[in-house]
Amino acid sequence: MRRHPGTNPPPFEANVLGIKDSSLFLSQTHCYPRGGGQPGDTGLITNENGRSTSLFEVLPGDMIPHPVEDSTEFEIGEPLVCTIDTERRNMLSLMHTSQHIFSALAEDIWGAETVGNQIGVEQSRVDLLFEDKSVFDSDKLVDAVNSIIESATPVNVHQWDRESIMAHQQMRHTKFMNRIPASITHLRVVEVEGVDLCPCAGTHVSNTREIPKVSFTGKKNKGKGRLRISYSLNNP
Repeated sequence: MRRHPGTNPPPFEANVLGIKDSSLFLSQTHCYPRGGGQPGDTGLITNENGRSTSLFEVLPGDMIPHPVEDSTEFEIGEPLVCTIDTERRNMLSLMHTSQHIFSALAEDIWGAETVGNQIGVEQSRVDLLFEDKSVFDSDKLVDAVNSIIESATPVNVHQWDRESIMAHQQMRHTKFMNRIPASITHLRVVEVEGVDLCPCAGTHVSNTREIPKVSFTGKKNKGKGRLRISYSLNNP
């Protein structure tokens, strides 16, 4: 079972199903594994004897690897408690929801397509593809993003079937759908009400009012029509 509470994830209990090299495989996990431009969770894992070891960045996989500092302290079948680094998770969720707003507004204002992104704790980036990148105006985009943030817009998470996703006229970012195995019939869809709607497995806030204002930190030319836009979050 994979659960991704967006912010303030509580500690969870699990059993060790397997151990390989420096990674544990658990009976359940609430950790977000690296993917979609968002880093995986980190934290602490504590065994039944009360001994804790660092949990390094959780990785993707059919069985999600949980890399730890010392896997020899654990045995298959034993119970443990995993505590996710809440401050880091919360920052990544704030950043990821901000990225959705950046991408949506860049498309609405200039028709710019998001062709890449990387979420970070201190700074994040969005790669945009323009017909004419000379139209880009950082002040215009940041003002628009901050206006949405201040509007206290709800952020909803849905589980939709493929047909509903592909048929929805407001759905964005569906080009990757053909790379997802047909056996996966339902996908997670994130909605910033009235702003953005797209498939996304990442973690998010529940309302834009949780996000501090954003600041533009720079741009880089990345080839014909492409700009890499970087931003950070202001201190609350």
